[in-house]
Amino acid sequence: MIEVRSIAKTFGAHHALSNIDMTIATGSIYGLVGTNGSGKTTILNILAGVLRPDAGTVTYDGTPVYENPGTKSRLAFVPDDLTFLNGFTLHEAARLFSGLYPTNWNDDVFRMCVSQFSLRGGMQIAHMSKGMRKQAAFCLTFARKPAYLLLDEPLDGLDPIVRRGIWELIVDASADRNMTTIVSSHNLRELEGYCDSICAIKQGGVVVERDLDELKSDIHKLQVSYGANARTGAGIYEELDVLDRRDSASVDYLIVRNTVEELEDFARRTHPLLFDVIPLTLEEVFMYQLGGKGNEHTRIR
Repeated sequence: MIEVRSIAKTFGAHHALSNIDMTIATGSIYGLVGTNGSGKTTILNILAGVLRPDAGTVTYDGTPVYENPGTKSRLAFVPDDLTFLNGFTLHEAARLFSGLYPTNWNDDVFRMCVSQFSLRGGMQIAHMSKGMRKQAAFCLTFARKPAYLLLDEPLDGLDPIVRRGIWELIVDASADRNMTTIVSSHNLRELEGYCDSICAIKQGGVVVERDLDELKSDIHKLQVSYGANARTGAGIYEELDVLDRRDSASVDYLIVRNTVEELEDFARRTHPLLFDVIPLTLEEVFMYQLGGKGNEHTRIR
């Protein structure tokens, strides 16, 4: 288990992170999402032991990560910037990694990944496209069989076939050897298909951290109509936690943060003519979680 407790980080006058708490279960795939500049990359650099937090602790199975080679040897970090590999060919980088991580390095896995991604091992990484460099980084990463995998926008610029292949490798490693993955991404639809838990960051703080199924269980889109009494009964929604509301003729469209049980009880007591509960996608959930009430970008059209 990875535990992050009361993490804070400041760069000059800028408070990048404030009182961050996260709990990541062993073997899970954990999604880290947030607006641009929210602090996701800073969190990942602290989790990787690259940055020292100004306050708080980060532990892997109870062991700190910063300046701890033993803990760091068990994790792999694939950042968005991969220029550190540019001076090597892919085969040269593999020899380097196999020497750095001799205990877990697996040549068969490396060759399988190179073949799957159709890469040329003798090609210098500096001459590869950005997408090819990311695939090369994944070949090196999966071959060293880390216990913890940290990914910062890892799939940007990759075609759908390659993206699916990488996700399959992540899922297989999680199932076969209990690898824990933390992935930062703006692609919420993709995270929805693979993640067990989600953490949303806004302005350096945690907005919500929940299991994915639980997160989607208490925010819903409603279509409600009370017929001719629709206008006179507008105040009836005051007992619901309404994030947004739009009216169309005699039908009201609402986004609410309530459980299904609370909504069923509300419908039984108020007797609407129409009451449809529509599940939201993860993308829609976080538009409201991160945008809040009245955010122009989250209004129903």
